[in-house]
Amino acid sequence: MKSLLIRLTLGLSEQDIISDERSHITDFLAKKYITKKDNIYKFNSKYRAGTLGLIQKDTAYLNVIGENIRDLFIAEGDLGDAKEGDLIIAQRLLGIRGTPRAKIAQIVGRALSYSVAYIISKDEHKSLVNLKTDYPTGVELAQETLDAYDIGDVFKINNQENSIIQKLGNLKDPLVDERIVLAQYNKHDEFDAEVLKIATSFKNVDASKYKNRVDLRDLTFCTIDPVTAKDYDDAIYWDDKKTTLFVAIADVSEYVTPFGTIDNEAIYRSFSIYLPHRSIPMLPRQLSETLCSLQPNVDRLAYVFEMKLDVNTLEVTKSKVYEAIIHSKRRFNYEEIDDFFDGKLKPKNDSEVKIFSWIKKLRIITDKLKEKRLKVGYDFRSNELEMKIDEKSNIVSTTFAKETPSHSLIEDCMLLANKEAASKYTRGIFRIHEEPTQSKIQILYQELAGIGMNIDIKNSMKETITDIQTQAKDMDLETEVDTLIIRSQMQAKYAPLNAGHFGLGFEAYTHFTSPIRRYSDLIVHRLLKAINNNDKEEGSYVLRNIEALSMTISEKEREASSIEIEFTQRKFARWAQNNLNKEFKARITSTEPEYKAEINGEISGARINITASENAVLFEDVTICINKVDIAKAKIFAHVLKSDDV
Repeated sequence: MKSLLIRLTLGLSEQDIISDERSHITDFLAKKYITKKDNIYKFNSKYRAGTLGLIQKDTAYLNVIGENIRDLFIAEGDLGDAKEGDLIIAQRLLGIRGTPRAKIAQIVGRALSYSVAYIISKDEHKSLVNLKTDYPTGVELAQETLDAYDIGDVFKINNQENSIIQKLGNLKDPLVDERIVLAQYNKHDEFDAEVLKIATSFKNVDASKYKNRVDLRDLTFCTIDPVTAKDYDDAIYWDDKKTTLFVAIADVSEYVTPFGTIDNEAIYRSFSIYLPHRSIPMLPRQLSETLCSLQPNVDRLAYVFEMKLDVNTLEVTKSKVYEAIIHSKRRFNYEEIDDFFDGKLKPKNDSEVKIFSWIKKLRIITDKLKEKRLKVGYDFRSNELEMKIDEKSNIVSTTFAKETPSHSLIEDCMLLANKEAASKYTRGIFRIHEEPTQSKIQILYQELAGIGMNIDIKNSMKETITDIQTQAKDMDLETEVDTLIIRSQMQAKYAPLNAGHFGLGFEAYTHFTSPIRRYSDLIVHRLLKAINNNDKEEGSYVLRNIEALSMTISEKEREASSIEIEFTQRKFARWAQNNLNKEFKARITSTEPEYKAEINGEISGARINITASENAVLFEDVTICINKVDIAKAKIFAHVLKSDDV
């Protein structure tokens, strides 16, 4: 709904309306919220759409979406039964002096369309409450219906209709955790039969049918991915004689056409979700793990960036992007390439001899690219948790991934292609990262001063942060301090206009290299193809709703991230419940507004709420005792027994 409201604010073309939106358009027209002119639907000047802000004393502000105007004040008596975060269409109250005002015309969406509830027992009566708040859900159930359920039974709730959609399981069962995190955002693994029918209808690549594509099958492309990966987005090849890097990306846009059935589902998902034990793909697995995936020893369609580098300046002197056919010669995992760099892996055939020859030379280039990049951008160290769970959905082990030379090589190849893609247009999809606000920077400085750092404000933010990181290294707190710095940053997002990327230090940046798992990259491919083909009609289609699309994709990205994070928290809560009253080593990671710690040990990464701190200080190593676990809210509570710092 939010996407529809944004597009109606900016102007929605008749041909861009999808079937599910048609009834809303008809309703809004009848109520004169919107007008239609030249097949463009747009909000009547008297109406605006937005999300309701914090309600105080029965008044609130409407945060208008889709345009940069002042929030609208909604006075006492004009709120109706609207709640904070609800999607609203409001009627502007014109002719009133002072703050722009409005009154609610219609609530068109709740803050959260879906939620999860569970059965509790209180005062010998069962009730259905929200999983995260323990407040009543608004679902009306007769007592005899409630009595038929068990304590801890979990349900997916439709907040629009205040109704139960389905029973998910019971809180006692660890397998219910996955269903809980997906239900909150209405995510699902299965694809509709129509989507699967189309996905399975494509034939294997027959090179003879693609005469207009550049044939790169003789080049020794290879892929380098995690050992568990199945969706291979990218393959690389380095021509050392011509100092030219080829980055071949799965050509998803060849199979997923705009407004098609698969495209509609891909927009809805926007991102693949990666859980410790499996993925929830953006595209059907017939595409994401087979036909689009750049598997070895088979012909695959690719969209290729060919970039010639000046090896002295490390600048791209010439680049072009085009449709091609490749034939990857080898699928490597990161560990294998690291073994090669360490002299532990030898070539087994002629293809590997050639690949190892150019990859060794490419590493010299990418190492220099990284060194150059970090002179203007930032190198933040953050621990990426890797968790293994068993068939019963309980934790087996946790580790923190380390960046290795193979990771760095691929990263800088992809950064170069993404950066080059962003240089090809002035309006489209950009990945922007704005500078942190002064208020957040001041909070960061206060936190760092609290652990004994001397904050010396330099001539530039880059110099100041570099100095802080140098001090952190001397204090053996590199990862912890970088986490604080990251926390002070603005969140990266997608936008139709370029605003630069502060963290990377790039003037322009986008996402081009992962169209199998990110919808943003698919849009970039379509736009670049339209530009290459001088197809103004296709280009105008891609750009027509780019503002709304950028906002929607950014929101979907946050949803996917929230699901991945909450799932691991729920697994940690299960583990903690089995370790009540036991002692563990931990480090204090936050003192404001609450004390929090992170466990370090055989099982690492669990975030703990500290109930008794004894004045523990930030980044102090302590021994804690787990004293309480809230499985419903996935929260672990502990008290500090002693400080381990000498």
